[in-house]
Amino acid sequence: MELNGKEELKGPVLHIVVVGFHHKKGCQVEYSYPPLIPEEGHDSNNLPEEWKYLPFLALPDGAHNYQEDTVFFHLPPLAGADVKCVYGVSCYRQIEAKSLKVRLADVTRETVQKSVCVLSQLPLYGLLQAKLQLITHAYFEEKDFSQISILKELYEHMNSSLRGTALEGSQVFLGMSPRDLILHFRHKVLILFKLILLEKKVLFYVSPVNRLVGALMTVLSLFPGMIEHGLADSSHYRPKSSVSEEITLGDCGSGAEDLVSVSVTDITNATVELMGEEVFGEDHTTSIVKASRRTSPSPETSTPARENTQLKPPSRTSPDSSESDWETLDPSVLEEGTSDSEVGGSGVLETGIPITVQPRGLSAGPGGQGAVSQGLVSGLEEDQYGLPLAIFTKGYLCLPYMALQQHHLLSDVTVRGFVAGATNILFRQQRHLSDAIVDVEEAKLQIGDPELRKLLGLTTADLRFADYLVKHVTENREDVFLDGTGWEGGDEWIRAQFGLYIHSLLSSTLLEDNEKLLADWGAPFISAWRITHNYRVWFINKHPAMAEITPGHPFQGQYSAADLKLRFSHSVQNSERGKKMGAAVITTSRSVVQTGKAVGQSVGVALSSAKSAMSSWFSIVPTPAASPEPQLPTETKP
Repeated sequence: MELNGKEELKGPVLHIVVVGFHHKKGCQVEYSYPPLIPEEGHDSNNLPEEWKYLPFLALPDGAHNYQEDTVFFHLPPLAGADVKCVYGVSCYRQIEAKSLKVRLADVTRETVQKSVCVLSQLPLYGLLQAKLQLITHAYFEEKDFSQISILKELYEHMNSSLRGTALEGSQVFLGMSPRDLILHFRHKVLILFKLILLEKKVLFYVSPVNRLVGALMTVLSLFPGMIEHGLADSSHYRPKSSVSEEITLGDCGSGAEDLVSVSVTDITNATVELMGEEVFGEDHTTSIVKASRRTSPSPETSTPARENTQLKPPSRTSPDSSESDWETLDPSVLEEGTSDSEVGGSGVLETGIPITVQPRGLSAGPGGQGAVSQGLVSGLEEDQYGLPLAIFTKGYLCLPYMALQQHHLLSDVTVRGFVAGATNILFRQQRHLSDAIVDVEEAKLQIGDPELRKLLGLTTADLRFADYLVKHVTENREDVFLDGTGWEGGDEWIRAQFGLYIHSLLSSTLLEDNEKLLADWGAPFISAWRITHNYRVWFINKHPAMAEITPGHPFQGQYSAADLKLRFSHSVQNSERGKKMGAAVITTSRSVVQTGKAVGQSVGVALSSAKSAMSSWFSIVPTPAASPEPQLPTETKP
């Protein structure tokens, strides 16, 4: 997507802004070029109403704890502006006040804290960060913040070097490493992927900010086309004018009226169609209905999937949960009654599908299937497969960093969901305002709703896919080059795998009456996804290129003993019950090396504990059906 006309003359960078911390006024804009408000000067502290949170985003909460940091943030569009989402990159630093060559009268603290930030209309986060870090370092080395000529030069240099830049190629993903993400989160990366597909309220938490925004944006980079073209409407929120302001639906205008309506019966009917009433039984159908009531309003009539309906904002908030409910995602709760859903439609593993090439739609030339066009419904720049999905539209926000002053957005009735990052502990303590909290430091997913945990359960095919990725990332392979940074297991390769995953998933949902094939993706998950805004927008449009995609999970196949071992290993590493069992085994091992009479007593207690944990564990593991020798791909061998 190249810039043209007037935008080409201006360039992608809108403003260079310096934000400082004043001992009396707090965070404030000290300098902007060009001026944020054209009628005022470069040194004006005033801001457009839509950008009132800019100082708090550029100079993050708790910044004084670090010598330097980097922030990615999104700003809403200005009234009457052609630009939609404004992408911000801020580089923060602090130095001792005594080292300044020119110390102004308002510098009364021992340290000086400032951020230099770039406001751009292109989502080139890593590229802007690399350029901005060098200039910020030079700006601070001057030790005289009145020397602003370097900032004007930065504005002109960035616009001249980035003018006409196309949002294609690896430069868009500079600094985003899916490889590091998988090394840290392992199989949970796929759970995060499916969580965002369901448009849930997802809060990432870690400090400092550069780790936070790095992890969050790397997850989004796994969605084909999302970084390049999928975030244009991701920051359409209304700033709060005062603490006591009450936002009502009447004030929201079209933003509240354009959301997709979701019927309670939609998810129930879709589930019954996929699996049959006799599979779930009455109890499970009831639980699905309860889950849908928590995630959608209840219009009087259901809406056909292909109708272009207008959606209403969800009226629910996450239910209050006890402390015990907020634990690491326990895959074991997903294993009950899933033996039928984990048998592939063919009954034999697809051994001849190497996931080593990028889908053609992502690399085709002009006029090919990789070309992008304006989406009729989503308004996004879409390829011939309908990607990126319209996830961050109509009130679903993407806020890589959220300032404390934006806390009200978590409960705003015009916000139907979000993927947001925070460093302040207050966000994490308000657990009922989020569906899932991602602890980046500990690589944990805290999901309070047990029904949502069931929806996100990784099927056997999903586990094979996740294990395939983990093995290629962690194992030392002989066919790599350039010091181990070859194609397989590299960042671009991982994105290609997720591209194939989402293409196959979309193609599979177009099939009717093929419950075994759909079950490889998780029938409850498919049912929930089909009533989301992004899926309905995709479904009502025609995408001719989808005819070339083979339906079915790339790792479909019959359930085997190797899969039981894989599920067991995954659950031990990621569930509370598995951790207890591991602790019991460790206790047993320690007791064995003891001597004297205490050995017998310790071993007896430890063995009883281990036996109890193992018995509890295997009581929920489904028994695989008898089957002929499956042909497993080499990647899934134990």
